[in-house]
Amino acid sequence: MSEFFLLGLSQEPEVQSLIYVIFLSMYLITVLGNLLIILAASSDPHLHTPMYFFLCNLSLVDICFTSTTVPKMLQNILLQRKDISYEGCITQIFFFILFGILDDFLLTVMAYDRFVAICHPLHYTVIMNPRLCGLLVLGCWVLSLLNSCMQVSVSLRLSFCTKVEIPHFFCELNQMIKLACSDTFLNNLVVYCSALLLGGGPLLGILYSYSKIVSSIHGVASAQGRYKAFSTCASHLSVVSLFYVTTMAVYLSSAVSETAYPSAVASVLYTVVTPMLNPFIYSLRNKDIKRALRTFFVQGTAKRPTVLH
Repeated sequence: MSEFFLLGLSQEPEVQSLIYVIFLSMYLITVLGNLLIILAASSDPHLHTPMYFFLCNLSLVDICFTSTTVPKMLQNILLQRKDISYEGCITQIFFFILFGILDDFLLTVMAYDRFVAICHPLHYTVIMNPRLCGLLVLGCWVLSLLNSCMQVSVSLRLSFCTKVEIPHFFCELNQMIKLACSDTFLNNLVVYCSALLLGGGPLLGILYSYSKIVSSIHGVASAQGRYKAFSTCASHLSVVSLFYVTTMAVYLSSAVSETAYPSAVASVLYTVVTPMLNPFIYSLRNKDIKRALRTFFVQGTAKRPTVLH
């Protein structure tokens, strides 16, 4: 067996054209929006803080996460093909798991950053020093790489029969395991254990951080102080809620429905929609990001040479 066939979201030619336009637009918005976040945070010295350092890493991971699945889907629609090589499928699974778990870890690290900023403001610069921030991001990468390597190494032992059609728009690990002819007990065990540890663990960390944050904000005397403290967490809390709600929607839809189509449609939420909305959530109500982008473009316009005729 040398290739799989991705059935996509629809078989209708008219619907496929619409899907192509929608997904191409969302992909371009995702890449452009996250690049602007990285550009704003890196160009403005006032944004060289732990919070925006983690945000830049999150934006970079969101670009990579979306680029793992969407370009191949657009290519197949454009060329009217459904095939993906076995090596390409394994590679797609590897990077999809890598950046998906990395996204989760970075959201947890950002929750810890907000916890330190609100609950220990006087010690914030000492605790969240550049060395610790670098080690936290490095730890996220190492754990994500180890998990991705483990998932792929277990998947390589699977053997497949004649049916190699994946009812999805990308190589989803659970769907590939269902197509295997060999014993899949070890694969399912690894998938469920990693989901419990690497999905549930960060969620508990986020919930613990925000429980402490809420307790600290509740102790603030003035209403203006409480609002100012909570406003620093509003964007991150919105992204966390969006990430976990869409992820839970995928697993609930796959558990309730016997067909894979609802799960494939729900997967669009956290593979494409969530990375696209993250830049808007962090920039629309963030005056620092707006100011940095405005300054960057104004300076860029001012530096352009004037040609006199």
